[in-house]
Amino acid sequence: MAAVILADQAVKWWAWRHFSWARINPGGDAIVGQRVSTWFANPVTGALLDLMNVGVMSIAVYVLTRCRLYPAVRVLGALVIGGWGSNLLDRLGVHYWTAPDSVRGVVDFIHFDGAYYNLADFFIICGTPLLMLALLYQVARALMGHGAPKTALSARSPIGVRVPALLGVSMILAVTLGATHYGSVSAASCSTTQPGVDAGVSFLQC
Repeated sequence: MAAVILADQAVKWWAWRHFSWARINPGGDAIVGQRVSTWFANPVTGALLDLMNVGVMSIAVYVLTRCRLYPAVRVLGALVIGGWGSNLLDRLGVHYWTAPDSVRGVVDFIHFDGAYYNLADFFIICGTPLLMLALLYQVARALMGHGAPKTALSARSPIGVRVPALLGVSMILAVTLGATHYGSVSAASCSTTQPGVDAGVSFLQC
């Protein structure tokens, strides 16, 4: 999960500085529709939806780490959650590092079939159907009397309660900051660099 996030954020950072067609997607995607995408693009409703996504992703991570699952389900689930989490981190403020002064949104730079994507999108798009198949296989095995492999669950400790609480407060603060601090740049051609002759790098002009 961490590897997917680190790889995706590193590639976004590099693409924003080298691809003039890189852009910020402030809304959602074709799956959620135009109306929901408009909600995501709004500073207030977008922040609330981001907070909801943090909660849903936290539940997904909890299920992945605490429930009895087959290794294939765990691996595919980690890849999908990693891609999902990386895009969510963009909206929570990491885009200020990958794409300075940009509007809140997700950095996209792969142009395909009239739409823009990023590396995380491919983990989500390719991993989700495979994850569904792996889950169906596990359910089918369970119905036939073959349960998932047993795993030992660690006992709860005070630290195990405090850490999620601290992370929850941090996420709420990140969403609040994302709603109140809004950049203006939406395309790499307005802010990034390309190879030059003298110093090796020169700024692109809008």
